[in-house]
Amino acid sequence: MDEREIRLRTSRRRLFLKAAIGTGIGVSLVSAFYVGASLRPKVVVTPDKEPLKPGDILVFAQGGGQGKPIRPEDLKPGDPFILAYPMDPKTQVVKSGEAKNTLLVVRYPPEELSPETAEHAVDGIVAYSAVCTHLGCIVSQWVADKGAALCPCHGGTFDLKTGARIVAGPPPRPIPQLPLKVEGGVLVAAGEFLGPVGVQASAGSCRLV
Repeated sequence: MDEREIRLRTSRRRLFLKAAIGTGIGVSLVSAFYVGASLRPKVVVTPDKEPLKPGDILVFAQGGGQGKPIRPEDLKPGDPFILAYPMDPKTQVVKSGEAKNTLLVVRYPPEELSPETAEHAVDGIVAYSAVCTHLGCIVSQWVADKGAALCPCHGGTFDLKTGARIVAGPPPRPIPQLPLKVEGGVLVAAGEFLGPVGVQASAGSCRLV
């Protein structure tokens, strides 16, 4: 065997080894990918976590009437807002397992509402998402002298008479209004939220919703 043939065989062996190593790494990476994918928890949407949909009945989220459908006469102008959840009218399941379903419901004298707000209200009653658009906290406090809603996390304050206009704090946009109607004597969602619920990712940032 001459020197040239020896070099040729040596070169072939090196190419074979490189190909084998590369294939091994590739298989390992693919295997790791599938193993990782199998370990990721699957998101299971149970009935209590289904998103709000038009036709859902609004029910009290807390207090003695928890789970009871809200009637217009339960709300008085000047009273603080109440927290509510949607309930599937067919299954009677209250969708309390998803934070984004939490609602604010309050009644004002109809003449105090802005025209745009009144368009989606019923008898002065308005409903909004209770999820703050700043960092996703629940807007849960009432500012009586302003008739406004307050997020306790960073002081975001929303004027619910004027489409949840921001009057204080860092929220980047209003909490979205939920159109309402009355059916069978109870408050019902008349449509989808009039905007995205919760925190939205923006350019240059990666926020959780």
